Amino acid sequence: MHLIDIGANLTHDSFDRDRDTVLQRARDAGVTRMIITGASREHSPKALALAQTHPGTLFATAGVHPHHAVEYTEECDAEMRALHAHPEVVAVGECGLDFFRDFSPRPAQRKAFERQLQIAVETQKPLFLHQRDAHADFMAMMKNFDGKLGPAVVHCFTGTREELFDCLDNDWHIGITGWLCDERRGQHLREIVGNIPAHRLMVETDAPYLLPRTLKPMPKDRRNEPAFLPHIVEELARDRGEDVATTAAATTLAAAAFFRLPEA
Repeated sequence: MHLIDIGANLTHDSFDRDRDTVLQRARDAGVTRMIITGASREHSPKALALAQTHPGTLFATAGVHPHHAVEYTEECDAEMRALHAHPEVVAVGECGLDFFRDFSPRPAQRKAFERQLQIAVETQKPLFLHQRDAHADFMAMMKNFDGKLGPAVVHCFTGTREELFDCLDNDWHIGITGWLCDERRGQHLREIVGNIPAHRLMVETDAPYLLPRTLKPMPKDRRNEPAFLPHIVEELARDRGEDVATTAAATTLAAAAFFRLPEA
């Protein structure tokens, strides 16, 4: 398999001790390209710097997650725009709304999201989106930019069947993580992932978060990493009624086209 992990938080400090080894394990597992998530003023520049040290295999996003929305000042907006001038930054985000934790006030979340949607309009780069427990507001804000945006992926999709079809009706892509492997809260995903068209389906680990609960053996530190992406693909293929090679090839093709990656 030649897989693309579309969302890995490899600038997280849990990788500081062994980041190069983690990257090698990913390559050995067939994860040949990765999109490093930029989700704050601190980590978006780090994601770019990491991508620049691995040209052609690592790429970056630049954005401010709704948890960090209070960071989104005029200075922050200028910083994001400067990051997007670099070709290694292939998507706007992670951005969106999160009403589950409300780590930032909802008005601040909406403002930060709107500013980043405007960057996406101006750059026509793809959007790397986050939405949790905010579907109605999220859809309304996206509709305000209808016809102006480029492609979009709803990263780490965990929503309902109805929410999935809302996304698909808008021609958005869907990112599937190890949430699928969680028997406590991911069972509904297993029942609906077969509805995602192959050309709109992508896979991601969201490392170091969302370690697949079906992974055996479990790493002692419970840290997720890109080398575990093939396990997610195997689970996803089973739920879609496909062989693993078919799912792997489709998700890789979709990701390469979506992020406009150069040929491997």
